[in-house]
Amino acid sequence: MKDLRSIDLNLLVDLDALLSTRSVTEAARRLNLSQSAMSGSLSRLRRVFADPLMVRNGRVLTLTPRAEALIPPVREILHQIDGVFAERADFDPRTTTRSFSISASDYATAVVLAPLLRGLAEEAPNVTVNVLPRSPDVPAVLRLDSADLVIEPQEMMVDTPLPGHALFSDRWVCMLDAGMHEPAVLEPFDRDRYLQLPHLVYSIGQERQLNFADRHLASLGVHRRIELTVESFLMAPLLIRGTSLVGLVLERAAFILPLEGLRLVEPPIPVPNITDAMYWNPRHTEDSGHRWLRHRLAATAARLTPMGGAS
Repeated sequence: MKDLRSIDLNLLVDLDALLSTRSVTEAARRLNLSQSAMSGSLSRLRRVFADPLMVRNGRVLTLTPRAEALIPPVREILHQIDGVFAERADFDPRTTTRSFSISASDYATAVVLAPLLRGLAEEAPNVTVNVLPRSPDVPAVLRLDSADLVIEPQEMMVDTPLPGHALFSDRWVCMLDAGMHEPAVLEPFDRDRYLQLPHLVYSIGQERQLNFADRHLASLGVHRRIELTVESFLMAPLLIRGTSLVGLVLERAAFILPLEGLRLVEPPIPVPNITDAMYWNPRHTEDSGHRWLRHRLAATAARLTPMGGAS
């Protein structure tokens, strides 16, 4: 183990900038240093890690495997150091200019974040809320402080060690364009007719990670003809209208979408309800501003109307 007294820990700041920008010039600009000073830091870092860290590939610099592996722990260390020295002043929503980031689906954004933001307009006029898309790697998003809160279904976060708080529940219904189907198809809408139709499914990321409902059907061995995948719950009505597609959508979102000509029916194969919850990095649990945001989000969710029923 190296003697930390022999290492300038300020190099971690330089290393983070280099890893983030992958450019000596941009890292120097970010930290308001000269390019020669940043080049000197890179040389020292190469000696410390016994690795070139950044190598030239044509006209650009690329990170070595060792450098890529250093990105998460270096970011984590700097966040922890920042937390040690951060001021613990009382949080006042009326005067703070703090910025918060929340990772959520467009569904959760429409259902709970929209009313939250309307409520904050007067209570916290100078707070900025950045809504980020969902990520398939929730622990990494929170560990690196890429988001203050993540809203995800509890059913997708089984056995997570992250602190969390349940917000609201919802149920799945099938959405179809009634004008594209004979009445006998929908009344009753049975399993055989359901499986004969082309399906729209929701997924996230390049890996096309399926949502809880579609994972559940897959676990039952249900085989469907998936004709379209989309990364937006709120696009479902636009994509289903005028087609024979059927899609599983969440009821709360469905009733705030334009449903003219569309029909919501009970799934012929039962799908368990979901409960959306917020999760956060445990090091922020006692932060007064973070605690305020969690309280406001929980209070907003508690005021949501009960679920209705598909016709």
